Amino acid sequence: MCKPWSDKLRKIQPYVAGEQSKNPNVIKLNANENPYPPSPKVKEVLSNFNTDNLRKYPASDASELRTALAKAYNLDTSQIFMGNGSDDVLALCFQAFFCSDKPILFPDLTYSFYPVWCSLFKTPYKNIPLDENFRINPDDYKEENGGVILPNPNAPTGIYENLDFIEKILNNNTDSIVIIDEAYIDFGGQSAISLLDKYQNLVIVQTMSKSRSLAGLRVGYAFASAELISVLDAVKNSYNSYTMDSVTISAAAASLNDDKYFKDTCNKIINTRQKTIKALETLGFDVVPSMANFVLATHKSVKAINIFEQLKKQNIFVRYFKIPRIDNYLRITIGTDDEMYKLFYALKKLL
Repeated sequence: MCKPWSDKLRKIQPYVAGEQSKNPNVIKLNANENPYPPSPKVKEVLSNFNTDNLRKYPASDASELRTALAKAYNLDTSQIFMGNGSDDVLALCFQAFFCSDKPILFPDLTYSFYPVWCSLFKTPYKNIPLDENFRINPDDYKEENGGVILPNPNAPTGIYENLDFIEKILNNNTDSIVIIDEAYIDFGGQSAISLLDKYQNLVIVQTMSKSRSLAGLRVGYAFASAELISVLDAVKNSYNSYTMDSVTISAAAASLNDDKYFKDTCNKIINTRQKTIKALETLGFDVVPSMANFVLATHKSVKAINIFEQLKKQNIFVRYFKIPRIDNYLRITIGTDDEMYKLFYALKKLL
């Protein structure tokens, strides 16, 4: 059949998310989701939400949530941008800040959505290789560029860099916007928020999907100077003024008002992560130092693809990347203690 319009279609390799399953018996350790439920205050908001309000458009600036974030992080609301998950926020950042003909810089092993957005928005880019220990060398980011984006902790390695490192990157790139993607910062790292007043070219992106157990609601935000936030708002309002719905805004604000539950949940995951690292090492794995809610591990004698396939047969999902340099590694999300014990038992039998 002749399709004369086919050459006009966008051709792009999309981002591939972790496999989902409808089987309730699956132990799902492949998508870096939080194994614990959201704050009870979120449930309370959802139970009492007035559905009559759904006939109205939500607040386009998500003012209720912006105010709650400003209070939680000691910022002004003009320094905060809201979006439909951090992926939405990051995509808007690419459009707002990476607009030159110079390549943007990011690591060769990092969040695999970055090159997809570059392809989608026709943004030139250059991968900077991590060193042999999967670390980022700040001196590699001194060359002329159209912007820099780095996850901290990095994904899929889980390696965290301190604020001195972030400042080196910022000082090496005073003519470019530097985005620090802090999707996993709450699991042991220190956010770069304290650097915002010092560096006007800094943008920090965070999410409620991981540490606040709200992946199903899609809540993301950026912190930056009022000038940069105004640019993000202009880009957003050029294609969709209402990126966040009313239910999400109210539920996310309730989550921010339960700091104790948030910290307790993060500490549970941190403690389980440390036990997981020790258990994996006992089973013969080398584990990359992680400050995220996952670990990247390789076994000394058994191929990662074989472990991945055998675990899947036992309804245990972990993440395998067929990518050079990490194609013999598995990324394992930190679940509950019970889920991790079942993983260890399955691994012990398998190995």
